[in-house]
Parts: sequence; structure tokens; C-alpha cells
Amino acid sequence: MPKLEEKPRVLLEEFRVKNAPDDYGMADEKWNFKKFTKKFRIVIVRMDNSEMEFDLIGIQPAFANAFRRLMLSEVPSMAIEKVMIKNNTSIIQDEVLAHRLGLIPLKADPRLFEYRADDATELFDTDYVEEFATLEYTLKIKCTTNKSQPKDSFRAEDLYENHSVYSSSIKWHPIGNQASVHKETDVGPVHSDILISKMRPGHELDLHLVAVKGIGKDHAKFSPVATASYRLLPEITLTREVTGSEATLLQSCFSPCVIGLDSDGRAFVRDARYDSCSRNVYRYDCIKDAVVLSRVRDHFIFNVESVGAMPPNVIFVEAVKILRDKCKSLLDELNNF
Repeated sequence: MPKLEEKPRVLLEEFRVKNAPDDYGMADEKWNFKKFTKKFRIVIVRMDNSEMEFDLIGIQPAFANAFRRLMLSEVPSMAIEKVMIKNNTSIIQDEVLAHRLGLIPLKADPRLFEYRADDATELFDTDYVEEFATLEYTLKIKCTTNKSQPKDSFRAEDLYENHSVYSSSIKWHPIGNQASVHKETDVGPVHSDILISKMRPGHELDLHLVAVKGIGKDHAKFSPVATASYRLLPEITLTREVTGSEATLLQSCFSPCVIGLDSDGRAFVRDARYDSCSRNVYRYDCIKDAVVLSRVRDHFIFNVESVGAMPPNVIFVEAVKILRDKCKSLLDELNNF
């Protein structure tokens, strides 16, 4: 069996999970700042405007989980909070409609707005508070019969006008000098094709919407990410040469592209990163002794998917800033104790 490089590992055996030899767990390790700065790295694997996959290397699980929780529940975003219903003759109840509207993600950058306190109208000038802390929208639409409908057609698209209400019907109304700072394309819904309601002739919506800044800890609609998750880096080590039918069987036990076969039919580890660690290999006595499955305990693979207000890399940076501010507050409290 080849000797594994000295890394903190968790070994995945057939019926249990255990720490690798000479690895006694991070709970007994003393914090060493110099050691941390030497080992810690961030590697971006892939990134676009909505998704990012990156690695946090040389960090303890508590920090990794702190970043995940901060991105989910404490990085702010803008969402519809108040819905004033002037008219709703659709089949959707008022409270259900308001809840659905609140979950529509907005493009508005929360860093450009302030939190609105419950008593803001009493403490400050109302116009100032509204301009820097809120966004206002309207949704006014009515379903009618299409007078120029084709003969003998039964399609809703031909029979009715405005039979489907989409998020594109939400219109922004600037407050104060907001029009000189923001564009409608920068503060409207992230997606224009989110279905809000189905309607028929006689159904009408006339709504006034107010969006404010908030955090996911208060309500999930304020969370800036659709998903924020992490997992430990899988590691697969072959302990002996595997060829022929055994190599093909070994390849079938893992996720696609994890195990490869060379020109001579020998199995080799192509890319263990995306292995699911299902341990199917232990079902077969002929090959289960040829593999060591493990996960590196200080190497975290993060996947962050933004709902659209901010790019995922910005969301992570904001989470780091929030953690930094929390640490500063704690140190200040300890120094003043």
C-alpha cells in the first residue's frame, strides 16, 4: 500500500468512517497564525455571473461553515416587503400573492441602500428614508377577451389578452432622485419570465409594491444565494495494479471520469474531485482491496449560486467582511470588559 501524503484525512471504510493514522482530529490542534497563513489558499475553479466553484484550502471546518451560514443568512439583499393591494380579482388569495411577489429576486444592489428601521418615518425625514432605503413598484394588469381571436382556436394565447402575468409586468417608480442614480434595468426583477398568476377575463391586479433591504436570517426571500454548500475534497488511491475486467468493474463503481483506463487496460485515478464517495467498490471482493477512499479534512469545495442581485464572488467577499466586523466587535467588547 503506497504511503499517503501527510494531510488531515478521513478514511471511508466499508462500514465506518475513521481518521487516518497520525491524524487525531482538528479539535486537539492549537491555533497557529503563521501555520495558517502558510497553508491557507483560495482557488477559483470556475465562475460566471451566477455560479462559482472555489476551494478553501488549509482552513478549519468552523470557518468554512461560518462563511456558508453568513452567505445564506447575513449578507443582505433587496426584496419586496410590503404589498398594498388596491384590486385583486384573480383566483390567488391576497396573502399568497404577496408571498409570491416577495420571493421574486430583484437586481438592486443592496450595498447602495440602507436598512429601514421600523420607526424610520418618525426619526428621519420621510422623503430621505424612502429614497435611500426603499424601492417602489406597481403591478397593474387586466385580462380581457381577444377581440381578434382566430376562428375555432381554443388556445389561451389566442382567446385572451394578459392571461399570464409575468414579472416583466412589475414597473419601477423612482422616488426623489433615484432616477439619476439607478436605471430600471438595474433595479427590476432578475428574470422577466417568472410566472406570477394565470388570469381569465374579469380578473385584474392593481398592486403597489415596496422593497426594502434585509437579511436571510429574518426571511428567506432576503437570502442573496439560491444555494451555498461545501464538501470535503475526495481522494482515491489505488493500492495495486488493476487490469482487464477488474479495471472495467472498478471504473463502473465511481462517478463518470473519476477512474480512467490507459491503452493497456490498466485503471488509474483520472480526477477524484467529483466522486460521490458512494463506496460501491466495497460490494466486490475482487477489487475492494485495491482502493483507499478518503477525504481531505482541511480542503473544502464550495459551490455558490447567486439569485442575481450580486455576483457570487461579491457575495463571498461580503460574507468575509461581515465576519471581520463581528470579530472586531467581539475584540472591542473584550477590551472594554
